[in-house]
Amino acid sequence: MATQTTASCTGSTLLQPISEIINLPLDQVNFVACQLFALLMAVWFRLYLHPSKTSPFIRHVVATLLGFYLALFCFGWYSLHFLVQSGLSYSVMVFAGLEHMHKYCFIVTLGYLILCQITRVYVFDYGMYSADFTGPMMVITQKITSLAFEIHDGKTSVSKVCARMPSLLEYLSYNCNFMGILAGPTCSYNDYMAFIEGTCYQPRHQENANGKENGKYKQSEPSPKNDVISKLCTCAISLAIYLSLCKLLPVEHSIDDDFVSSTPFHLQIIYLYLAMLALRPKYYFVWTLADAINNAAGFGFNGYNKDGSPRWDLISNLRILDIEFATSFKMFLDNWNIQTALWLKRVCYERCHINPTAATFLLSAMWHGVYPGYYLTFLTGIVMTMAARAVRHNIRPYFLVSDSYKCIYDVITWACTQVAISYTVVPFVLLAVGPSLKFYRSWCFCLHLLCLLVVVALPVKSRRGQVKEQQDGLQKDSLQDNQTEHNSTDNNCNQKDKAT
Repeated sequence: MATQTTASCTGSTLLQPISEIINLPLDQVNFVACQLFALLMAVWFRLYLHPSKTSPFIRHVVATLLGFYLALFCFGWYSLHFLVQSGLSYSVMVFAGLEHMHKYCFIVTLGYLILCQITRVYVFDYGMYSADFTGPMMVITQKITSLAFEIHDGKTSVSKVCARMPSLLEYLSYNCNFMGILAGPTCSYNDYMAFIEGTCYQPRHQENANGKENGKYKQSEPSPKNDVISKLCTCAISLAIYLSLCKLLPVEHSIDDDFVSSTPFHLQIIYLYLAMLALRPKYYFVWTLADAINNAAGFGFNGYNKDGSPRWDLISNLRILDIEFATSFKMFLDNWNIQTALWLKRVCYERCHINPTAATFLLSAMWHGVYPGYYLTFLTGIVMTMAARAVRHNIRPYFLVSDSYKCIYDVITWACTQVAISYTVVPFVLLAVGPSLKFYRSWCFCLHLLCLLVVVALPVKSRRGQVKEQQDGLQKDSLQDNQTEHNSTDNNCNQKDKAT
């Protein structure tokens, strides 16, 4: 058992005894240990390398070196791929013209990621290696491409543009800092530079506070302590739930022949929902811990709430309650892996003129990896999204006539959303084609067929059509307002004439 665990980990074996004691793979132990170390370093970084005490240069150097150390500890020499990917993309940014730089950078960065994923899965046969080195590369890919698009858009009025090419140190610090090297999340280059330079609090004072409160907030920098403690508590609860339930409710059991043949279909649905419910806390733990690390370093401030309390959700990656109580497929996706969804929207959905929904899901599948199960999940997601959109546009208005009808609609759509998400994600967990198709056959592809029927039966306007309709509506309202104003002016003039 110990030998197998060691062989599957390319990083340090220093924590091997702990791995054997708690009976967890060494790569997972290394990951958690490095994240806890990063949390301590984040507190130290905020207190002793505060922008008021040291220069941005020192903060960049320390953040980058600590990031490289954590990468080496977890992944060994495979972490050199982070430098190679970053170096190739930086060369493209430097030597390619501004007009096409973002496209070349996107192709090179995503291509290198896919090449590493292919070699890891099919050449070296790591299989289910849980802390693989391509995980951090996925986040680095997001950061590099986001930066490239921001630089390209720098001449336009697009928000969050980057006005200048970063130096090599700034670039490496952005991609490989210790706060996000292992689990992200991705962020805007401008937001990261504002954090390093200590200007991340200034704009949001003016936007979110006023009067006396504005002066008070300017005098004292908001503390992330309460949010960090809250997120660490969420991490502890999520980890406890996951470790308690993951082995009791394995997703693989849903395709077991005896289970399928002896269990009524409605109980199979309930089991699948519970299995996915037990699986999600793993992601809650990883992403919430990553968010807490960034907040502890002072990164993630997003203005103030109405009650004056600071918000630290600028780069948060999920909203757990909105996920678990989502009443639509879109609502679930909007609150799950938020920063990745924003990245997909910026680099693909908003720029693709032909079927942006399908293109976005396809890019998401390519970015996740080369396992066939990923592609089955995201292809299914396309159909699910189109069907959910059709139902919302055609059926939902009939339930908005009263609060009781709306409540009934929410309960029904919550149940349908949870079943649809569970059904869609099964291949993502099983990875291989055979088990995934076996699951879908056991369900007779029922949700695929139902969604196709809904898409065909219920018409939905395209995104362009909706945008055009909104623009036409705004123009019509503007004309009506002008006409009303003109008529009012004429009436006043007539009244004055009569009075004269």
